[in-house]
Amino acid sequence: MSKPFIHLQTWLLTLSVVLILALLPGCTVVKTTYDVVSGTVKGTYKLIKGVYTLTSETAKVTYQIGKFTFEVVQAPLDWPLTRHEIETIDGLPVKEAIRQGRVKWAPYVVKGRRYVPMSVRKAQRYEEKGVASWYGEETRRQKGGHMTANGEAFNPMALTAAHKYLPLPINVRVTNLENGRSIVVRVNDRGPFPSVNNPNSGKRIIDLSYGAAKRLGFHRKGLARVRVKVIPVKVGT
Repeated sequence: MSKPFIHLQTWLLTLSVVLILALLPGCTVVKTTYDVVSGTVKGTYKLIKGVYTLTSETAKVTYQIGKFTFEVVQAPLDWPLTRHEIETIDGLPVKEAIRQGRVKWAPYVVKGRRYVPMSVRKAQRYEEKGVASWYGEETRRQKGGHMTANGEAFNPMALTAAHKYLPLPINVRVTNLENGRSIVVRVNDRGPFPSVNNPNSGKRIIDLSYGAAKRLGFHRKGLARVRVKVIPVKVGT
């Protein structure tokens, strides 16, 4: 095989990955792209399906980190938010910010309080221990779909999570320190926030989907002490 042909294949593969990352819901048509660093998790990062299925309402892509598979589906803009208490994102109405792709690390307001997420570069060093909870039970009982804070369809059985300060989307490893179980989840939503009935709920460091909490073994208990660590990524311009 000739070297020019090999170079052409490499260029096409790189272009495909950039386009896929640019189209991920919640991402801008990016000046900054990032990819999982090879060898930083057990197994390799690979795109199982490298082509989006596009319709008038949805975009979908599937990817894998180690043994964990993630299906990303763009939600229709008329779906309600899982976090209806978010008032603005980047100074815009939430749905407008999602439509413009201005969510990733944009400041947002919840009940008058402004939250400022960290950059992708700063998030590389993020590791924290604290209390995890899970959310989304109401979406399992209601008809129709719900949208995460970055415009993805919320699936309570998928391995996803909400975080107040990490850029969206990003993958993290969550370890239940009470039983040693560990999984990788996709952070695609905001929270947890203080509630009227329980102001201390805002002190929890992460809200997991029901499916993630079940895999970690605390879906019945409701809370668990965990360690959250960002899956390292390459950051480029």
